[in-house]
Amino acid sequence: MLRKASIKDVLRIQQIINRFAHQDLMLARSLNEIYENLRDFWVYDLNRKIIGCVALHISWKDTAEIKSLAVEKKFQRKGIGTQLVRACIKEAKDLGCKYIFVLTYIPKFFKRFGFKEISHKRLPQKIWVECIRCPKFPNCKEIAMLKKL
Repeated sequence: MLRKASIKDVLRIQQIINRFAHQDLMLARSLNEIYENLRDFWVYDLNRKIIGCVALHISWKDTAEIKSLAVEKKFQRKGIGTQLVRACIKEAKDLGCKYIFVLTYIPKFFKRFGFKEISHKRLPQKIWVECIRCPKFPNCKEIAMLKKL
């Protein structure tokens, strides 16, 4: 079942995200960061166990970002990631956003939703507010993608 995250989900969200981060497939998230941004998170709950998560973060004026998309390995390719992304797209539209972007190592997945590759330079607020603090900056290998809503 897809639902908005609650405080009781924070530790599990961090476990899922950081498992992928340890494989260098995404950025790690601290508990503090997840608590501070809890309202951004969606989770996929299967029999009272969180098996996937994603966050929709408002970046500026009319743009949101999909962050921390992760689905436990044994539940991948079952449409859970698709449901999580669709929830973010719908929420971004409902909030009045005109654009939604993602930084990803898997552009093929996001192309299915109409995201198009762009230069990181088109996301200056993201780069100078958040990316600059990342240990991978300025040698980030993530692909920037944007979708007009």
